[in-house]
Amino acid sequence: MPHSRRPSPNVFPVDLDRFQEDVIVASHTRPILADFWAEWCPPCHALSPHLERVIGEAEGGLGLAKIEVDEGDNMKLAGHYRLRGFPTVILFQNGEERGRFSGARSTHQIRDWISEHLDQEQGHQADARGAS
Repeated sequence: MPHSRRPSPNVFPVDLDRFQEDVIVASHTRPILADFWAEWCPPCHALSPHLERVIGEAEGGLGLAKIEVDEGDNMKLAGHYRLRGFPTVILFQNGEERGRFSGARSTHQIRDWISEHLDQEQGHQADARGAS
């Protein structure tokens, strides 16, 4: 994972075999951001610390699944979700895609994007954790 400073249970690598359980099923408990990235991609490395900061602010209210598209069969996931470029971040909640964006964004842009796309009840819980 690029720029990961310390291990966090809220930021975790995911591959094709674990995607259904660790992202889709887990999104019924809390929203999960799926970050599709590549080692060779400078914007992916630029985005990573901003995503990790937002996840840290949510204090467990959000998860961040890191999918390295060039590892194993992970490109099949990128094909399944019809990704056209990297990084692409997809927000899953209650087993469904709620939104996606591509390219690097700042921490405040990510926060705003998440609150626009989450169901109101869970979105307010994540916002309350991040605002403390």
